[in-house]
Amino acid sequence: MSKEDLEITDNEFLRQFETQIDGELATIEYSQQERKIFLTKLIMPDGSEDRQEDFIVAVLAEIKERNTRVVPTSPEIAGFIRRNRRKYKDLLPVGINI
Repeated sequence: MSKEDLEITDNEFLRQFETQIDGELATIEYSQQERKIFLTKLIMPDGSEDRQEDFIVAVLAEIKERNTRVVPTSPEIAGFIRRNRRKYKDLLPVGINI
């Protein structure tokens, strides 16, 4: 299963992005202010850590389509963006370095 297979749902009521991984729910919680979205918490089903990056990539692609800036406050997401800085630096608000 690749990241293209992940279907991302934006559950606006619970303020989280969701996907099913091996039949279990994975979520990234967020809060939104103006044109920024704060990714605050990543929850992955046990044993699915190998799919974590696929989920993050899919959510970041969804956010990019909305022309919204990302402030990653979740340590896992901040670490991912730090490791892939060149690809995602345009999603960060001006003046934000991680």
